[in-house]
Amino acid sequence: MIMEPNKTIVYDHILVRYGELSTKGKNKKDFIKRLLTNVKNALRDFEKLSYERTHDRLYILLNGEDAQAVAEILRHVFGISSFSFAIRIPSDITSMIETGLQVAKNAEGTTFKIETRRSDKRFAMISDEVNRAVASEILRNTEWKVNVKQPDLRIQIEIHEQFTYVMTGRMQGAGGYPVGVGGKAVVMLSGGIDSPVAAYLTMKRGVALECIHYASPPYTSARAQEKVIELARLVSRYQGHLRVHIVPFTELQLAIYQNCDESYAITIMRRMMYRIAERIANQCHALAIVNGESIGQVASQTLESMGVINEVTKMPVVRPVATMDKIEIINLARKISTYETSILPFEDCCTIFTPKNPVTKPTLAKALKMESRFDFSDLLDQCVENVTTMDVYPKSEDQADEDLF
Repeated sequence: MIMEPNKTIVYDHILVRYGELSTKGKNKKDFIKRLLTNVKNALRDFEKLSYERTHDRLYILLNGEDAQAVAEILRHVFGISSFSFAIRIPSDITSMIETGLQVAKNAEGTTFKIETRRSDKRFAMISDEVNRAVASEILRNTEWKVNVKQPDLRIQIEIHEQFTYVMTGRMQGAGGYPVGVGGKAVVMLSGGIDSPVAAYLTMKRGVALECIHYASPPYTSARAQEKVIELARLVSRYQGHLRVHIVPFTELQLAIYQNCDESYAITIMRRMMYRIAERIANQCHALAIVNGESIGQVASQTLESMGVINEVTKMPVVRPVATMDKIEIINLARKISTYETSILPFEDCCTIFTPKNPVTKPTLAKALKMESRFDFSDLLDQCVENVTTMDVYPKSEDQADEDLF
């Protein structure tokens, strides 16, 4: 939830704190540069904004843009620890005292605290002296009382060489690393609850994503594909946009069920999916495959199954939700607003042909024997050659859900 800025105070800046980026040593400059690029992309519809960055802060000059609307988008950008609405003033004690008093007079509550941070250590007064000077003026001219432990109002003052920033609130950012600093991966995006959460967690570690979805028309409906596109759209706000590769999987899936024992069908199907994902990943210069598998959740997600399925690729496979239980995954899906879409009753290719008794402890020898029963190489080629690719972007505020469903 975004804290509403005081209506009677004109906030002209948003001050952004980097958080976890401060631990990255020599890479910090590259991380900050990437974060600035991502912020600009996320806020591209706000044409009046301008930006300034330092080694530990990013300053967004609003130039009349709606601070609340900017903040709503900013909170989804990974790499931001927190941010505040701010007033920029000259770096002199008179301006600090006047602005502090103005803020206090227009705020609600009974107790306050002044918190000063000097980035410019050459400023004539130390932080405690600034705190006392501003607080004294407020005490003389208002009914406010000082409470340093649990104040109703915190007035934060950051002193820099040329300017000082006065703030009254701190909003939580998305945390993590800026998307893109960790390379690129492809995520196997189904229509379920788990894979959008896995995508979110991967982006949070700075990895840019492209999506792969396996469609099996006419056994899967157009609405099932629209559901996946909507999930990609919801997750795309953390990256700016997402490229989605739709793989036509029908012929290969039918061949699997025609030639393999039913109990091994899911195992072989997942092996084929990994082969396709690796090819697409190589085409888009991705370094890993990501999915929403959680250990033991279904038959194909036991450790034995994962080992047999993984055998077909040399590419790293990242499973962000592997050790999370279903309740934890659902709670995170609700937090990122994908849950309600994920539970829409449109089946994907992993559920329409689910066998009655899938093997939970497959062996590699038996999987290879099943695959030797048919020539799947041409079918794999057809899947990759006939991929449909589209780019999706975050939905605008005025775009209704019925536009997609």
